[in-house]
Amino acid sequence: MAGKNDQERTEKPTAKKLGKAREKGQVPKSPEVSSAFIILCATTVLLAAGPWMLGSLMELMQGVFQNLGTLNLKGDSARTFLMEIFVRFLIVMTPIFLSIAVVGIAANLIQVGFLFTLEPLSPKLSKFNPIAGMKKFVSLRSLTELTKSMLKILYIGGIAWLVIRGELEVLPSLIDMSVAQILSFIGVVSLKVMFYVGMAMMVLAAIDFTYQRWQHNKDLMMSKQEVKDEHKQMEGDPKVKSRIRQVQREMAARRMMSAVPDADVVITNPTHLAIAIKYNAKEMFAPQVVAKGAGLVAEKIKAIAMENNVPVVENKPLARTLFKSTEVDDFVPADLYRAVAEVLAYVYRLKGTAKKS
Repeated sequence: MAGKNDQERTEKPTAKKLGKAREKGQVPKSPEVSSAFIILCATTVLLAAGPWMLGSLMELMQGVFQNLGTLNLKGDSARTFLMEIFVRFLIVMTPIFLSIAVVGIAANLIQVGFLFTLEPLSPKLSKFNPIAGMKKFVSLRSLTELTKSMLKILYIGGIAWLVIRGELEVLPSLIDMSVAQILSFIGVVSLKVMFYVGMAMMVLAAIDFTYQRWQHNKDLMMSKQEVKDEHKQMEGDPKVKSRIRQVQREMAARRMMSAVPDADVVITNPTHLAIAIKYNAKEMFAPQVVAKGAGLVAEKIKAIAMENNVPVVENKPLARTLFKSTEVDDFVPADLYRAVAEVLAYVYRLKGTAKKS
């Protein structure tokens, strides 16, 4: 049972997993947000520029029909005429096309930020698996999306019906209106429907975006074992790290032992501690600790020193102080200069006596 529970996805997705999903284009995004912004944007543009756009289109159509009898629609003339009509139509529709494009891009940036990836477009054999495709059709998610679509249709349709129903009493009076007035009435009612549908869509978009974020995090939930494995990948396997530290210690110990033969003196306490000191007045501003150790390491330092005729001097207080206050490759602290100098002077005297004899 414990192994089974470990595989249950009970943990929130880590930042690393969320980042990988984002690189693949898997981000929480609701199409309702873009739809709501586009509808409201189109409504605003039509309210502001609608009269100018309508007037321009009417002027364009009047010009076409007034000159229809004199137009030469053969060969290059027909192509030029159609291109001119298309350009003028495009100029009239540019405000709404441009604003919708900008708002559509902005709506997506608000949801997911700037993201460019070709991962969703890359071919995958799993996408051509008919069994997997059938599973998507009968899955809980597809049922949820179908239910959402049906509720959305009822919700939006209900809002539109309520707006139109409020205008039904005006319909009989349209009989006495001119074509321009009827078109104006239809335009006003259409804008009202668009506005209220847009506002309703904003509410729907907020709910759907919250749901998409929840569903996205739910899909990326991790098991406890996955979290542990990811942590190991980021921090390193403890066993591997322990082995690396052990190897580093061994290398440092070998390097330290190799420096003992070049030392000037080994100071001991005498059984538990050993500190090897080296001093070159021309190259160093102070004596340097080239090796130190306790217990078996200390015994090995002393053994190497004796094999290489390095003097071993017993000085318990100095050995303890040096062992506590210095590390390998450190220079002797200033407050110990005098004590170390006395030991070195003693060693130099011994070497001088040995040379004379």
